[in-house]
Amino acid sequence: MEYRVRHRTTYHYLQPVAQSQHLLHLAPRATPRQTVVGTHIAITPPPTRRTERLDAFGNLAEWVTLEDPHTMLEILAESRVTEAARPPHDAARSVPWEAVRAALEQPDGPDAAEAVEFLFDSPLVQPALDLSAYALASFPPARPVLAGAIDLMGRIHADFRYDTTVTDATTPVDRVFEIRAGVCQDLAHVGIACLRAIGIPARYVSGYLLTMPPPGMPRLVGADASHAWFAAWCPPYGWVDLDPTNDVLPGTGHVTVAWGRDYGDVAPINGVVVGGRDHTIEVGVDVAPWAEASTES
Repeated sequence: MEYRVRHRTTYHYLQPVAQSQHLLHLAPRATPRQTVVGTHIAITPPPTRRTERLDAFGNLAEWVTLEDPHTMLEILAESRVTEAARPPHDAARSVPWEAVRAALEQPDGPDAAEAVEFLFDSPLVQPALDLSAYALASFPPARPVLAGAIDLMGRIHADFRYDTTVTDATTPVDRVFEIRAGVCQDLAHVGIACLRAIGIPARYVSGYLLTMPPPGMPRLVGADASHAWFAAWCPPYGWVDLDPTNDVLPGTGHVTVAWGRDYGDVAPINGVVVGGRDHTIEVGVDVAPWAEASTES
C-alpha cells in the first residue's frame, strides 16, 4: 500500500510572538516494512533557521527558529509512504517472558542491548503505583512473551475508556490507571508501564492511521489526529507493535513516524515562544491511498 500523509498544524496567537523555537517530529521514518518516498514540511512564516538531524532514537527531527514577529504559525507536513503487510508472527513460538527478562541481564547482540534502554522509567512513564500485578494477569509462568503482550493489549482496550476530555499531554500514567480512561497516548503509556514493571522492554510509537479504511473494514479510533501505540520486545521477532486503543497489531494503515521512551521524546511539535500570550491550535490529519490523494489534488 502507498499513502499520502498530510498533517497541518496552525497556531493563532493573541499577541505577536517576538521569536520562537520548535522541535518537529513530523517526518515518517523508514522501518523494515515502511519506505518513505519523500517528506516536505512547509512553514509559514518562513523560519530564520532550519536544521535536520537524527535524534538519539534514530528519528528524523528538525529544529526550527523564527526570529521575526508573527501572530500565526502554520506547519504543513506532507509525506509519501509505502507499506508492506505485517509479517505473520506465531505468538506461541515467542520466547517465554521470564527468559526474555533473564536474557536482558546480559544482553546478547546490539538489538538486545538497545532494548535494555527501554526497560527503565522515563519522564512521562514513572509510575508510583505497582503495575506489575495488573501486568502479571497477562503473564502467567512460562507464557510466550508475545502472547502475553497481546493479551495485555486486549485487557487495556477492554478496561480503559477512550475519552478525549479527561487527560492532557502531561497527565501521569498513575492518573490514567486510576481513572481507567484517556486517549491513545495514555493507553500506550499504560502498556509501556506494565511491561517495564515486569522486566519487558517497551517503547512508545507515534504515527498516523488511515483516515478512511477500505470498504467493509471498521474505522479505527484516533484516525483524525496523530496516533500512538506501543511496541514490546518479543524475541525471536524483535519489536512488535501493539495498538491498545483499537486492540489490533498494527499493519497496513498504521504509518510510523517516530519512537522513543514516551510521548515526550517524539511529540509532533514542541516549542518555546517569547510573547504571544494565549493562543489557539488547529490540527488536521489526513492519511489516504496515494492514488486517491493524487486524483483529489
